[in-house]
Amino acid sequence: MTPAEILSTDLADAAQELRARQQPFAFATIVRTAGATAAKPGAKALLSADGTILHGWLGGGCTRGAVKRAALEALRAGTPQLVSVAPEELLAEKGVTAGDEVDGMTFARNGCPSRGTVDIFIEPCLPMPQLVILGASPVAQALNTLAPQFQWATETAVQVSSADAATGTASSQVIVIATQGQGDVDALKQALWSSATHIAFVGSARKFATLADKLEATGLPRSEIARVKAPAGLDIGAVTPEEIALSILAELVHVRRRTLAGGAP
Repeated sequence: MTPAEILSTDLADAAQELRARQQPFAFATIVRTAGATAAKPGAKALLSADGTILHGWLGGGCTRGAVKRAALEALRAGTPQLVSVAPEELLAEKGVTAGDEVDGMTFARNGCPSRGTVDIFIEPCLPMPQLVILGASPVAQALNTLAPQFQWATETAVQVSSADAATGTASSQVIVIATQGQGDVDALKQALWSSATHIAFVGSARKFATLADKLEATGLPRSEIARVKAPAGLDIGAVTPEEIALSILAELVHVRRRTLAGGAP
């Protein structure tokens, strides 16, 4: 729980509700003011995924547009934002214009008659990404133990069949297939029928090539089968189930960070 949540019961309750619904949101805190401003340092607000203020107060409409833009960027990038809303003459004195970013501070114009300056810190709160693990192998068990330490919400399916394809994985972010000989084809079908952003298979490239032929024989196009990363994980010379799980987590962290940075998943 962040300091903003601790200081306000309303903010804490609203934030908890959004977390329970797996909804992204952001906190905004005024950290500095200069001149005449309606809100003062310490004022806080809870912002929805579209930048709308749900709870709290940051002053009048002078800061609203800048806060919304900063919140949207914070949620998109997954990183905090610092925005300074200042009158145009002060921006000119600093040699910046609205939209400029200098040393981590984004500047915005305050067109209100008060002509004050408000610096606001925006903190994004994103849902934990979901990792669906298919299988009950030692690698699956090790991955299920290790993944939460790297901020993954895990979901496991021990027995996999084609009938399960409509449940659980339709909105999953990442799927790792660690069946290791126990229902490999059904698990791969289930994963490929989902909208997962990343699918990985625990097994050798040679084994997956054989499975790919079987999948193609069922009518799945090669372009769809190519969504599967096989073998799963980074090549770190892993041997034990725990080491293999670690190599998979390293790859998933890389995938997650590239996605947040706007690169290919």
